[in-house]
Amino acid sequence: MNRGMLALIRKDLRSVTANHRMLVTLLVVPLVLTVFLPTVAVVTLHTAPEEAADFQKLLALLPVAAGGEGVERQILNLLLNYVLPLFFLIIPVMTASVMASASFVGEREKHTLETLLYGPLSLRQVFRAKVLAAFTLSMGVSLLSFGIMLAVFEGEVLWLTGQLLAPAPAWLLVLLLVAPAVALIAIPLMVRLSVKAKSAEDAQQGATFLLLPVILLLVGQFSGVLLVSPTLLLVLGLGCAGVAALLMRRAMGNFTYERFLQ
Repeated sequence: MNRGMLALIRKDLRSVTANHRMLVTLLVVPLVLTVFLPTVAVVTLHTAPEEAADFQKLLALLPVAAGGEGVERQILNLLLNYVLPLFFLIIPVMTASVMASASFVGEREKHTLETLLYGPLSLRQVFRAKVLAAFTLSMGVSLLSFGIMLAVFEGEVLWLTGQLLAPAPAWLLVLLLVAPAVALIAIPLMVRLSVKAKSAEDAQQGATFLLLPVILLLVGQFSGVLLVSPTLLLVLGLGCAGVAALLMRRAMGNFTYERFLQ
């Protein structure tokens, strides 16, 4: 990576911090998904324990080792280690999509696209810099959201039960494999949409379809059809990584000057 690519990455990241509307979207939605909604669930569990019956179908799917604890801690464990990882996967898709979709639309709106295309960087280097900028922001927001979520949730668990609740090893798969792979699927698709889109809003509409697989997993989880286990996360992560590699190669191969001039 040369200095020109690093300069372009820094410029894209600064453009996010300077755009208050985009910055609020990138920060508020993750906090709602990983802090507000879990807090509502915890408060509901504490104030209306009869609602715990709604979780019985999912509790029945938990490993036998988790069944030795009280119902309240079982439900809290279910929320932390089986439900929140799926909500968490929405964050890298959303964050990467917001920034990647605005990558070339933003240059066009600022009338800097021609300068960028005919600058010292090759088109492939421009593409890589745009992808790396979106990926860096996506992973930064994801890790920050995880840290805040874990601190708040553990504080609530300590308040309710007097003991902390250990995150499952599956979170390592989510943070280090599944979330990056999902982000790298979203980024090249959104960058390609951004090339021809007339506005960032037009490009962002494509992100809706990227969230459908996560929504289907959530539906399967809450209906009791499946439980997101480490094995499933490993298979999902490896599958997404393979798809991401293919998409990146294809997107880079089809990324030509002619596409900007059509």
